[in-house]
Amino acid sequence: MVDRGTAPAVGAEQRLKNLGITLPPPPTPFGAYVEAVQIGRLLFLSGMLPVIDRKPQFLGRVGGELETEEGRKAAELAAMSALSAVRDHLGSLDRVTGVAKLGVYIATEGDFRDHPKVADGASELLLKVFGPEMLSGRVVLGMASLPLGLPVEVELVLEVAE
Repeated sequence: MVDRGTAPAVGAEQRLKNLGITLPPPPTPFGAYVEAVQIGRLLFLSGMLPVIDRKPQFLGRVGGELETEEGRKAAELAAMSALSAVRDHLGSLDRVTGVAKLGVYIATEGDFRDHPKVADGASELLLKVFGPEMLSGRVVLGMASLPLGLPVEVELVLEVAE
C-alpha cells in the first residue's frame, strides 16, 4: 500500500523539465462537457485524446491501420494532454498528491491482444512524471471505436493538495 498523503520530494514540474518534456496546449472540449472537474481533493478528467490544437495526431484502430507502437505513442500523447489539462486546472502539477486511477480505452481490431503494451505509453509517462510512489491502478479496454476515429482515449482520477 502506498501512502498518498504528501507529494514526492522532487515535484512533477521539475521532473518534466529534467526529462525535457514539453506538454501540448491544454485540450478543449469537442462537445458539451469540461475537461476537468474537482470534487474535494479528487480531480476527475474527461477522456483525453491524442490531439494537439484539436487536430488528431493518430487515426485508426490499433492492430489494423496502426501498429502497437503507434498506439503506445498515441496513449502517451493522450496522457500528455491530460497532464496539460491538470496543469491548466490546478496551476501546477506539483499539487497532485496521488494518481488514483488510469483508464486507457483502445480502438482495436477484434483479434488484437497487446492492450497492456499500448496502455503502458500512458502509464510509463505518469510514472516518469510523478514517480513510482504514485503508480496507479488502471483499467485497459479494447473498443470497436472511439471519438473522431482516434485510437486511444485516456481517463484519469487524481488526488490533489488543497
